[in-house]
Amino acid sequence: MYNLEALKIDLKGLQQDVTSFEYDLDDAYFSAIEATEVSGGNVHVTAEVRRYAAFFEVKIGFEGTVRVPCDRCLDEMEQPVRSEHRLIAKFGTEESEDDDVVVVDENEGMLDTAWLIYEYVALAIPVRHVHAPGKCNTAMMQALEELSTDRSRDVESDGEIDSRWSALLKLKENKL
Repeated sequence: MYNLEALKIDLKGLQQDVTSFEYDLDDAYFSAIEATEVSGGNVHVTAEVRRYAAFFEVKIGFEGTVRVPCDRCLDEMEQPVRSEHRLIAKFGTEESEDDDVVVVDENEGMLDTAWLIYEYVALAIPVRHVHAPGKCNTAMMQALEELSTDRSRDVESDGEIDSRWSALLKLKENKL
């Protein structure tokens, strides 16, 4: 079990300088965070926190791979991820509506980066993630091909398209 407490940064204890943190996230982290999009992975994270008089500048960068389902065959695949993000943390009681500003309770003084890091990793995953050509599950690809062939045969044999589909085709062609 991954200790998510290790990803909390004690802002009150930081000096005026830059303080660096490094984390190695693995399957245990993604399981502990209860990630829905990512089933596991290995990601190296670096965080730099610079303290100013009224706020903290936090830079989070990461690089590694995560396991996600292939959009085509649904088997797990390794997806490389890499990104850098910057945010501002400040003490206060009100929540900020700005996505790049995090308000930390002054009494607690701890910035919890566990969920922030997961969100940044999830944002780094491409919208479409598929295996390289020829690497998809062959049984699934054959089943998809058969279904596609069966459907096209049904349309050809009937000679007529379902009225719902023809209405959608009209929308597509801007004829409606």
